[in-house]
Amino acid sequence: MTRIIPSLWYAEKADEAAAFYASLLPDSYVETVTGLPADTPSGPAGSVKVVSFTLLGQPFMAIAAGPFESFNHAISFVIECDSQDEVDRLWDALSQGGQVEQCGWLKDRYGLSWQIVPKALGEMMKDPDRERAKRVAEAMLKMVKLDVSELKRAYEGG
Repeated sequence: MTRIIPSLWYAEKADEAAAFYASLLPDSYVETVTGLPADTPSGPAGSVKVVSFTLLGQPFMAIAAGPFESFNHAISFVIECDSQDEVDRLWDALSQGGQVEQCGWLKDRYGLSWQIVPKALGEMMKDPDRERAKRVAEAMLKMVKLDVSELKRAYEGG
């Protein structure tokens, strides 16, 4: 079967990052960590690590092969959460040692960008009543970590 597998390039610690992400999400695990058996431009045989892992059932690959290009917002991952408790848990874990940003965005300690959003946000933003959706968007734009109760309050006009 043909499929797309996102691949992430880390300067170092790709195996540590994959294990950390897998520890936070269900249906997630590290499958293999393999040292390349040949010398590469990034280092001698065994120094470049390739990691195969799965997050929420989605396969990923990562490589620890020295400095290249830093992660940026052009490629990031959105985690859609069922509850505020889930938003809080993932926000707290992923932002630890990283950098928090606006609108539910953060960079984790490995430099990867994530947006932690409640599933309710997408539903409210798609409301055919565009005034309600606008209030939600305006509320979201003022937040750092997203707050479901505040988003719902804005949605309801309060």
